Amino acid sequence: MINSVTPFRLSPTAQNQIDLKPNLSMNDTKTKMNFSETLKQAIEQVNQSQIESDNMTEALATGKNVELHDVMITAQKASVTMSLAIEVRNKAIEAYQEMMRMQV
Repeated sequence: MINSVTPFRLSPTAQNQIDLKPNLSMNDTKTKMNFSETLKQAIEQVNQSQIESDNMTEALATGKNVELHDVMITAQKASVTMSLAIEVRNKAIEAYQEMMRMQV
C-alpha cells in the first residue's frame, strides 16, 4: 500500500536487486497528463487517505468492529502522505524562489 505513494514500482530482478522503473502507465492513444492534472490527482490521493483515516478513527471511537492496528496503520499512512505532500510543496516553493532570485 505504501508503494502507491511513489511514482516508481519496485520489481526484483533475477539477482535479488531492486530495479526502479517509472510507473507511468499512459497509452499512446491517450493524451498525456499535464502538470496541473498530475498535481490535482496527487492532492486528491492525499485527501482520500486523510478521509480514510478519519473514517477508521471515527469507527473505532464509536465502537464499531475495527481493529486498532488497522486504524493505526491507516493513520500513519495518512501522516506519511501528508508529510510527503508538504515536502514537495516546500521544494516547489524553494525552486520558485531560487528562480526569482536569478539575474537575467
